Amino acid sequence: MSNQMKALQKSEPSEGLWMTRAPVPEIGPDDVLIRINKTGICGTDIHIWNWDEWAEKTVPVPLITGHEFAGEIVEVGKNVHDLKIGQRCSGEGHLIGKTSRQSRAGKFHLDPETRGIGVNEQGAFAEYLKLPAFNVVPLPDEIDDEIGAILDPLGNAVHTALSFDLIGEDVLVTGAGPIGIMAAAVARHVGARNVVITDINQDRLDLVAEVADVVPVNVAHEDLKAVVSKLGMREGFDVGLEMSGNQIALDQMVERLVMGGHIALLGIPPGKSPVDWSRIVFKAITIKGVYGREIFETWYKMIAMLQNGLDVRKVITHRFDVGDFKDGFLAMKSGKTGKVVLNWR
Repeated sequence: MSNQMKALQKSEPSEGLWMTRAPVPEIGPDDVLIRINKTGICGTDIHIWNWDEWAEKTVPVPLITGHEFAGEIVEVGKNVHDLKIGQRCSGEGHLIGKTSRQSRAGKFHLDPETRGIGVNEQGAFAEYLKLPAFNVVPLPDEIDDEIGAILDPLGNAVHTALSFDLIGEDVLVTGAGPIGIMAAAVARHVGARNVVITDINQDRLDLVAEVADVVPVNVAHEDLKAVVSKLGMREGFDVGLEMSGNQIALDQMVERLVMGGHIALLGIPPGKSPVDWSRIVFKAITIKGVYGREIFETWYKMIAMLQNGLDVRKVITHRFDVGDFKDGFLAMKSGKTGKVVLNWR
């Protein structure tokens, strides 16, 4: 194996990524080396590409980016005994510490020392990735590399959707990006009664119908209250999954929730947003902030659901060889795609 590899790197503090040659990572005794087959382009990667205010404050330069991946293990550290060369895998991109109260209690997804591959540490947009063996998630035969490469965002969708009991409930999803669409599909899969997803991007809403048996609503042209009435819902939605990061969408969600309803909040509004807390209090609404995935409960849940009939493949709308990565990023930035997957082999 050559000691050099192709990689996509944020090489300078400006817009874009650059194809470069980089050393193949050297693993430690508790790590594995993964040969990357497929990667997904994430909204976070777009922030890094654009080099917005968040990226400037967060991402060191130079850095190999990317954190959604699937591949196979080609080397294991001397202390790694439960993984083997040739094993197909994806992995948790959040690298946790071991000293916080949350981590020591097994609540790894809440560890304040967390660092992200492709954000704070060298990432997966490369031919090879070094990853702690602890973070590796083996892939069963039923899950191919293409789906394996989008397990990270599917995990966000699953973590959000499973925050509250959905069986027999009426669910509102605000934001029809890829994660919102997958969250709607998960809600339907686990037994929600009515699932409505809202957006103002008609391309994304058209994609919803390809992925999940849910009701898409363009709130720029349709009245959500009328949709609620049409579905025969007397009081409103029981659970809201806020995936858009849009204050107007959150306000609509609060307005259409039942008394005592629940909101799982994944979307991040830009800057500070005004909230009428009296509406939250007087409706006795429970709000849960969602970050990443539960490590590793979410991974177990989503793999089980994929093995048991959950189908999100159609959320992948564009596929590019890594040499055409610029086209992939331009497609993603257009707002007219679902997930975009890059092929590294």
